[in-house]
Amino acid sequence: MEIFKNTNFDFLGKKTPFIAVSILLLLAGFASLAMKGGPRYGIDFAGGTMTYVRFAVKQDEDGIRKALARKIPGEVSVQPITGTTEVMIGTELRSEGELEKARQVMLDTLTQTFGTPGAKPDFHSLGLDGLVEKLQDPLQKANAGIATDGLRTLAKAALDYRDTPPRSGLIPNFDDLKNVPGMTQPVIDVMKQELSLAPYLVRSFELVGPKIGQELRWQAIQVTLLALAGMLVYIGFRFEWVYGIAAVIAVFHDTLITIGLFSIFDKELSLPVVAALLTLVGYSMNDTIVVFDRIRENLHAQKKEPFAALVNASINQTLSRTLMTSGLTFLTVLALWLFGGQVLNGFSFALVVGIIVGTYSSIFIASPILIFWQNMLESRKSAAVAAPAGPVREAVKEPAKLAVKAAPKKGVRAVK
Repeated sequence: MEIFKNTNFDFLGKKTPFIAVSILLLLAGFASLAMKGGPRYGIDFAGGTMTYVRFAVKQDEDGIRKALARKIPGEVSVQPITGTTEVMIGTELRSEGELEKARQVMLDTLTQTFGTPGAKPDFHSLGLDGLVEKLQDPLQKANAGIATDGLRTLAKAALDYRDTPPRSGLIPNFDDLKNVPGMTQPVIDVMKQELSLAPYLVRSFELVGPKIGQELRWQAIQVTLLALAGMLVYIGFRFEWVYGIAAVIAVFHDTLITIGLFSIFDKELSLPVVAALLTLVGYSMNDTIVVFDRIRENLHAQKKEPFAALVNASINQTLSRTLMTSGLTFLTVLALWLFGGQVLNGFSFALVVGIIVGTYSSIFIASPILIFWQNMLESRKSAAVAAPAGPVREAVKEPAKLAVKAAPKKGVRAVK
């Protein structure tokens, strides 16, 4: 399927504005990185904690951040998860001693801020054995008429109800447990007396030490460089080394611009973002190889055509494929960026930027590098042919003169 047929756009004639835009983006990105002391690393690379907290009712993110910042040292980030009352709370606790206490500090701070310090045990945090232990004696004193075996069955049913969506571990009121089979009002009254309901639930807690973060950062750099090296070798064998160098330069261009934009927009670099960058490397390289493959085909079919015109024709011939592939992929990742929520924001942002930059770099960065290299080779060949022309003629003339002198004419006696 072709959207455009027999197009003849002068892409290479318009390369200068795109190269200028690339240079400006690279300079802006480098300036931002220099001013901020490098990228803003996420918990995966910098070390710290990431706590996922679900609230009974939606909370103001700024209020959560200010409350936690008074208790927890360093920067505290609070990111809401779209469509839910859940937030991601990230901290920058760096030292090993702080990291060991990070979980307890977070729990204590949440309790002091959103709960009641010193309150009764939280129903949301209890397991089956803990719930049975808390209710057994009070129910016996209240003569609720429930045996130990029956209590265990009832407690399990209550916990199953609590953990089933849409509650997912959080209920706003003990009276909601009336929907549990076998639950009676006396049991609910005892639960109200002995237990409490915190307005939040800690769903998960992630901890990354600073040493592990540094190792992950270095591994991410290694993986990216190894991917580029492998692609360079592949293209070198498949085409020529200059094609591989042009493609790798274009991919470096895409990656550096994407990282620079992450710094400009103050977005975190995390493991999902590294995955997006590797996806971008493969995607951009594939797009470049398609153009290079058409250039190689045209080189065999149109040997007398000027190289620049041949490259421009190859780009036009692959234009429909480029627009269909890049356009459809772009619409997908754009939807992911707009509606995917905060968790996927960095990943999808990297892909959105990468597809745009990677598509134009295949045309306006990689292809001009090939033309520059080809022009340089032709200039060297011309210089090599022109330089020895004078000495060669002299060398040819000189032996001729010697030959004439050495060969005596007929009838002329040689004089000794």
